[in-house]
Amino acid sequence: MNRAAVRPSVKDALFEKPGPKALKRIRVVTALSLIALILLIILVIRQFYITGQLDERYWSFFLKFTTWRFLFIGLLGTVEAASIGGVLALFAGFLLMLARISRFKPLNIISAALIEFTRGVPTLLFIYFFFLVVPQMGIKMTALWKVVFPVSISACGIVAEVLRSGVNAVPKGQREAAISLGMSEGSTFIRIILPQAVRFVIPALISELVIVVKDTTFAYVVSFPDLMQNAKVLISNYDALLSVYLVVAVIYIIINYLLHRLSLYIAGRMDVGTVNVAEV
Repeated sequence: MNRAAVRPSVKDALFEKPGPKALKRIRVVTALSLIALILLIILVIRQFYITGQLDERYWSFFLKFTTWRFLFIGLLGTVEAASIGGVLALFAGFLLMLARISRFKPLNIISAALIEFTRGVPTLLFIYFFFLVVPQMGIKMTALWKVVFPVSISACGIVAEVLRSGVNAVPKGQREAAISLGMSEGSTFIRIILPQAVRFVIPALISELVIVVKDTTFAYVVSFPDLMQNAKVLISNYDALLSVYLVVAVIYIIINYLLHRLSLYIAGRMDVGTVNVAEV
């Protein structure tokens, strides 16, 4: 029997299958929403036409190869910053998670405080700290690291909680069975608990990468040549704020959509079931 057909997914646990009346209401509301959305788009396009935002001079430069090459270079900068920031956030989040589940109470309290601090402070404040305060301490950093460190710090707390939820989702009986067989606590965690925990939360970690990508848009503060910074250069050169931001917004939507589809694909391939919220 196919395990995927038996094991419930997260979607099954959160949303009950609607009945005939609910399906009818959903179809009606969806149809009305689509009509309203289409009318809104028409009104927006009409307003753009009235204000001259659809003039050729605001869009013709997108026919040039140099424009797309410049945006692609910025996209590579975004990918670089997001990739390094994601790896650092995963490493720091893993350390915070270990401290958070530690039986040593002071370490547990410190970790909990750091997690709440990183989750509560906006990423932009971290960027300003590395941009304005750190250089005054005599520490010189490139623009890349002035983006990477704040983004990774902002994300590591959430990563730590995601990993901790995965650890708590592993049945406690497996730890007890491993201990009864003579395995140490450390060996049990590394060889039994951690692999299963990571398997549970890989889709959530990939989804967290979407937030990291979004946070890199603050790179303009430190003049790091990412996609958003290069977009601002195009706006300055062509005086085309609306068209450039619309194109860049579509690029970000495509990136985040692909990351979302990747998380769903991996979740399906790994047959990830539900996480027991009561144990988290």
